[in-house]
Amino acid sequence: MSVTAETLCTAFRGERRLAAGDALSVARAVRTALEAEPDGPPVLVFDDATGKVVDLDLRGSDEELAWRLSPPPRGPGRPKLGVVAREVTLLPRHWEWLNAQPGGASVALRKLVDEARKGGEAKDRVRRAQETAYRVMLELAGDRPGYEEAVRALYAADRARFEALTADWPADVRDYAGAMAADVFGD
Repeated sequence: MSVTAETLCTAFRGERRLAAGDALSVARAVRTALEAEPDGPPVLVFDDATGKVVDLDLRGSDEELAWRLSPPPRGPGRPKLGVVAREVTLLPRHWEWLNAQPGGASVALRKLVDEARKGGEAKDRVRRAQETAYRVMLELAGDRPGYEEAVRALYAADRARFEALTADWPADVRDYAGAMAADVFGD
Protein backbone atom coordinates (compact mmCIF):
# COMPACT_ATOMS: atom_id res chain seq x y z
CA MET A 1 0.00 0.00 0.00
CA SER A 2 1.42 3.35 -1.00
CA VAL A 3 1.63 6.00 1.70
CA THR A 4 2.66 9.58 0.96
CA ALA A 5 3.60 12.37 3.34
CA GLU A 6 0.02 13.70 3.21
CA THR A 7 -1.68 10.38 4.05
CA LEU A 8 -3.50 10.73 7.37
CA CYS A 9 -2.32 8.12 9.86
CA THR A 10 -2.58 7.22 13.52
CA ALA A 11 0.14 5.39 15.44
CA PHE A 12 -0.42 3.25 18.52
CA ARG A 13 2.16 1.91 20.90
CA GLY A 14 0.35 -0.87 22.65
CA GLU A 15 -2.97 0.57 23.82
CA ARG A 16 -1.83 4.19 23.75
CA ARG A 17 -2.24 6.55 20.81
CA LEU A 18 1.24 7.75 20.05
CA ALA A 19 0.60 10.23 17.22
CA ALA A 20 -1.99 11.21 14.64
CA GLY A 21 -1.75 13.38 11.54
CA ASP A 22 0.03 13.30 8.22
CA ALA A 23 2.33 10.33 7.62
CA LEU A 24 5.51 12.40 7.80
CA SER A 25 4.65 13.84 11.23
CA VAL A 26 3.55 10.44 12.50
CA ALA A 27 6.74 8.81 11.20
CA ARG A 28 8.88 11.39 12.99
CA ALA A 29 6.94 10.87 16.24
CA VAL A 30 7.23 7.08 15.96
CA ARG A 31 10.97 7.30 15.33
CA THR A 32 11.40 9.57 18.37
CA ALA A 33 9.35 7.22 20.57
CA LEU A 34 11.31 4.17 19.42
CA GLU A 35 14.61 5.92 20.07
CA ALA A 36 13.48 6.94 23.57
CA GLU A 37 12.10 3.52 24.49
CA PRO A 38 13.44 0.82 22.12
CA ASP A 39 12.17 -2.07 24.25
CA GLY A 40 8.62 -0.76 24.65
CA PRO A 41 5.47 -2.26 23.18
CA PRO A 42 5.30 -2.64 19.40
CA VAL A 43 4.08 0.26 17.28
CA LEU A 44 1.24 -0.05 14.78
CA VAL A 45 0.55 2.71 12.27
CA PHE A 46 -2.89 2.81 10.63
CA ASP A 47 -3.96 4.54 7.43
CA ASP A 48 -7.01 6.46 8.71
CA ALA A 49 -8.84 6.11 5.38
CA THR A 50 -8.68 2.29 5.25
CA GLY A 51 -7.80 1.07 8.73
CA LYS A 52 -4.94 -0.92 7.23
CA VAL A 53 -1.64 -1.17 9.04
CA VAL A 54 1.10 0.62 7.08
CA ASP A 55 4.82 0.10 7.27
CA LEU A 56 6.84 3.30 7.51
CA ASP A 57 10.55 3.19 6.68
CA LEU A 58 12.04 5.25 9.51
CA ARG A 59 15.70 5.03 8.48
CA GLY A 60 17.88 8.05 7.82
CA SER A 61 17.47 11.75 8.38
CA ASP A 62 14.25 13.76 8.36
CA GLU A 63 15.05 14.81 4.79
CA GLU A 64 15.47 11.19 3.67
CA LEU A 65 12.25 10.23 5.42
CA ALA A 66 10.40 13.07 3.69
CA TRP A 67 11.89 12.07 0.33
CA ARG A 68 10.73 8.45 0.72
CA LEU A 69 7.21 9.63 1.55
CA SER A 70 6.99 12.09 -1.32
CA PRO A 71 4.93 10.97 -4.33
CA PRO A 72 6.93 10.00 -7.40
CA PRO A 73 7.31 12.84 -9.89
CA ARG A 74 5.19 12.72 -13.01
CA GLY A 75 6.91 12.55 -16.32
CA PRO A 76 6.46 14.96 -19.20
CA GLY A 77 3.43 14.88 -21.43
CA ARG A 78 -0.27 14.55 -20.86
CA PRO A 79 -1.47 13.32 -17.50
CA LYS A 80 -2.75 9.75 -17.47
CA LEU A 81 -6.47 9.62 -18.03
CA GLY A 82 -6.81 6.40 -16.09
CA VAL A 83 -8.49 4.46 -18.90
CA VAL A 84 -8.03 0.72 -18.40
CA ALA A 85 -8.99 -1.87 -21.00
CA ARG A 86 -10.49 -5.07 -19.59
CA GLU A 87 -12.56 -7.89 -20.95
CA VAL A 88 -16.29 -7.93 -20.26
CA THR A 89 -18.35 -11.03 -20.96
CA LEU A 90 -21.99 -10.41 -21.84
CA LEU A 91 -24.73 -12.26 -23.61
CA PRO A 92 -25.47 -11.29 -27.25
CA ARG A 93 -28.67 -9.46 -26.28
CA HIS A 94 -26.65 -7.30 -23.85
CA TRP A 95 -24.12 -6.41 -26.56
CA GLU A 96 -26.95 -5.57 -28.97
CA TRP A 97 -28.52 -3.21 -26.47
CA LEU A 98 -25.17 -1.58 -25.54
CA ASN A 99 -24.16 -1.08 -29.16
CA ALA A 100 -27.52 0.56 -29.92
CA GLN A 101 -26.93 3.22 -27.25
CA PRO A 102 -25.65 6.69 -28.22
CA GLY A 103 -21.86 6.61 -28.09
CA GLY A 104 -21.66 2.84 -28.20
CA ALA A 105 -20.97 0.20 -25.58
CA SER A 106 -18.17 1.98 -23.71
CA VAL A 107 -20.12 5.20 -23.18
CA ALA A 108 -23.24 3.27 -22.13
CA LEU A 109 -21.29 1.15 -19.64
CA ARG A 110 -19.59 4.22 -18.13
CA LYS A 111 -22.99 5.92 -17.71
CA LEU A 112 -24.49 2.82 -16.10
CA VAL A 113 -21.59 2.52 -13.68
CA ASP A 114 -21.76 6.22 -12.76
CA GLU A 115 -25.52 5.98 -12.12
CA ALA A 116 -25.06 2.89 -9.95
CA ARG A 117 -22.27 4.59 -7.99
CA LYS A 118 -24.43 7.67 -7.32
CA GLY A 119 -27.35 5.55 -6.15
CA GLY A 120 -25.24 3.51 -3.75
CA GLU A 121 -22.93 6.17 -2.27
CA ALA A 122 -24.47 6.07 1.20
CA LYS A 123 -24.33 2.27 1.39
CA ASP A 124 -20.77 2.27 0.08
CA ARG A 125 -19.71 4.86 2.68
CA VAL A 126 -21.20 2.76 5.49
CA ARG A 127 -19.60 -0.43 4.15
CA ARG A 128 -16.17 1.24 3.91
CA ALA A 129 -16.51 2.60 7.46
CA GLN A 130 -17.45 -0.86 8.74
CA GLU A 131 -14.43 -2.41 7.02
CA THR A 132 -12.11 0.32 8.31
CA ALA A 133 -13.36 0.08 11.89
CA TYR A 134 -13.23 -3.72 11.76
CA ARG A 135 -9.55 -3.71 10.68
CA VAL A 136 -8.63 -1.31 13.48
CA MET A 137 -10.63 -3.24 16.07
CA LEU A 138 -9.10 -6.55 15.02
CA GLU A 139 -5.55 -5.22 15.41
CA LEU A 140 -6.04 -3.20 18.60
CA ALA A 141 -8.82 -5.02 20.46
CA GLY A 142 -9.15 -8.49 18.93
CA ASP A 143 -8.36 -10.11 22.28
CA ARG A 144 -10.48 -7.78 24.42
CA PRO A 145 -13.66 -8.85 26.20
CA GLY A 146 -16.72 -7.98 24.12
CA TYR A 147 -14.75 -7.74 20.87
CA GLU A 148 -16.88 -10.18 18.86
CA GLU A 149 -20.14 -8.68 20.09
CA ALA A 150 -18.79 -5.17 19.34
CA VAL A 151 -18.07 -6.29 15.77
CA ARG A 152 -21.62 -7.61 15.49
CA ALA A 153 -22.95 -4.28 16.79
CA LEU A 154 -20.75 -2.46 14.25
CA TYR A 155 -22.20 -4.45 11.34
CA ALA A 156 -25.73 -4.07 12.73
CA ALA A 157 -25.16 -0.29 13.02
CA ASP A 158 -26.23 -0.50 16.67
CA ARG A 159 -24.47 2.51 18.22
CA ALA A 160 -25.74 2.01 21.77
CA ARG A 161 -24.60 -1.61 21.89
CA PHE A 162 -21.26 -0.78 20.22
CA GLU A 163 -20.55 1.97 22.76
CA ALA A 164 -21.59 -0.22 25.69
CA LEU A 165 -19.37 -3.10 24.54
CA THR A 166 -16.34 -0.88 23.95
CA ALA A 167 -16.77 1.25 27.10
CA ASP A 168 -14.22 -0.77 29.10
CA TRP A 169 -11.57 -0.75 26.37
CA PRO A 170 -8.57 1.58 26.80
CA ALA A 171 -9.73 5.13 26.01
CA ASP A 172 -7.43 5.64 23.01
CA VAL A 173 -8.47 2.33 21.42
CA ARG A 174 -12.17 2.92 22.12
CA ASP A 175 -12.07 6.47 20.78
CA TYR A 176 -10.17 5.56 17.61
CA ALA A 177 -12.45 2.60 16.84
CA GLY A 178 -15.45 4.87 17.39
CA ALA A 179 -14.02 7.53 15.10
CA MET A 180 -13.42 4.95 12.36
CA ALA A 181 -17.04 3.77 12.77
CA ALA A 182 -18.59 7.27 12.68
CA ASP A 183 -20.11 6.88 9.21
CA VAL A 184 -21.72 3.58 10.24
CA PHE A 185 -23.75 5.40 12.88
CA GLY A 186 -24.53 8.43 10.71
CA ASP A 187 -22.08 10.86 12.34
